[in-house]
Amino acid sequence: MDLATFQTLLTLNGQAAIAGAADLAPTEESFLACLTRLQKRFPAELAKAALETVILRNKARAKFSRAGSMYFTRPALEMASSEIVSRYRARRFAPFTRVADLCCGLGGDTIGLAAPPLQSGGGVRGGGQTFAVDIAPLHLALARANLAAYDLHANFVEADLTQTPPPQTDAYFFDPGRRVKGRRLFSVRDYRPPLSLINSWLPKPLGVKISPGVNLAELADYDCEVEFVSLDGDLKEATLWFGPLKTAARRATILNSSNPPVSLKPSTSPIPSPSLSSPLSFLYEPDPAILRAGLVTTLAGQIGAHQLDPDIAYLTSDSLVSTPFARAFVIEAAMPFSQKRLREKLRAMNVGNVTVKKRGSPLDVDDFARSLKLKGDEERILFLTHVNGKPWVLIGRIAS
Repeated sequence: MDLATFQTLLTLNGQAAIAGAADLAPTEESFLACLTRLQKRFPAELAKAALETVILRNKARAKFSRAGSMYFTRPALEMASSEIVSRYRARRFAPFTRVADLCCGLGGDTIGLAAPPLQSGGGVRGGGQTFAVDIAPLHLALARANLAAYDLHANFVEADLTQTPPPQTDAYFFDPGRRVKGRRLFSVRDYRPPLSLINSWLPKPLGVKISPGVNLAELADYDCEVEFVSLDGDLKEATLWFGPLKTAARRATILNSSNPPVSLKPSTSPIPSPSLSSPLSFLYEPDPAILRAGLVTTLAGQIGAHQLDPDIAYLTSDSLVSTPFARAFVIEAAMPFSQKRLREKLRAMNVGNVTVKKRGSPLDVDDFARSLKLKGDEERILFLTHVNGKPWVLIGRIAS
C-alpha cells in the first residue's frame, strides 16, 4: 500500500470499502476470491488495501486493544511492539517531559509514550510531549491515524536520521528496522539505520529496541543495560538502556495481561553456582527471558533449586516455590534414557498421550512421541535432557 492509497482509505469512499471488505470476512486463503467481489464496487487498489486492512486488523488484535480502528502494513505490523510492551517500556521515560520515538513505524511505541497515566499500569507520561520521527511518509501517516484511534496526539517529523539530527528532546527511544524484504537482520550492524548511529546521540538518555536473538558479543562496547522481555511465556523483545535509563547490566521482565510486570536482575552480592542434583520432586523450566538474560543462576538461588546439569537450564527442587520466572512441574518418574524402559513405565501409568520437551537432546520431539505407540487415558509431559552429562528422561505434569 502506498501513501496515496492509504489516504484514500481515510475518505468516506475508503471507509465504505473497508466496511464492504469486513462483510466478506476475508482470510489469507480467500483473499483473491474476496478481491474479485470487492473490486466490482471499488477500484482495484482500494479494494486490495481495504481487504488487507481487515485481515491485518484481525492479526493485530493480539497486539493492540483498538486494532479494529487502526491501520497497518504487513512489515510494520511484524515490527510493531504490542500495546502491553510499549506501555510497560514507557514507564522508564516518566521523568522526561519531551521524548522522541525515532523510526516510529506505525506508532506502536508512540502510543505507549503518549498515553496518559492508567490505574492499571499503562503509560505514565501524561502531560509530556511526544515526537514521532520516521523517514517514510506512509509510516507517519499510519502512526498519526493509529494514535487518533487511542485519542492521543504527537508531533510528527519526517527525517532521515542518518542525515538529520533527531529533535531536541529530553530522551530518545530508537527502533531501527530489523527486516529487509521480509528477511530478518540479525546483526546490529545491518539494522536500518545501524545501531552505531546512536554513538552520535549519546549521552542522551536512550532506549533502543533490538532483536532478542542478538549476538551479545556485538554489544560488548556499549555501556548499557540489556533487558529481555517475554509476553505470556514467549520471548518478544530486547531493549538497550543508556545513561540514567540504565538500572542493571541485565534484566529479564515477564509480562502478561492479567498480572503486573515482574523483573529479575543480577544480585548485587555474589551468588555461588547452583549445585547439581539428580531429579527431585519438582522441575522448573525458566522463562525464556531468564535464559537470554543469563539469570538461571540468580533464579536458582532465589528459589533454592539445583541444576540437573551444568549446561542445561532445567532446575529441580524438593519444594514447590511459586515464581513468575519459571513454570513448575511435578516429577513422577525419572530414569537414564531408554526408550524401552520409558515405554514400559508409561504403559504401566496408563499414559496414552505425551507432550515432549527437550533440552540437550538431539531427538525430534514429534517423531519420538509417535514412536512410543502409547495407548491409555492419561496424559503426561516428557522431558528429554541431561543429568550430570548423561541423557535422562523425566515424566511429569504441570504443578497445580
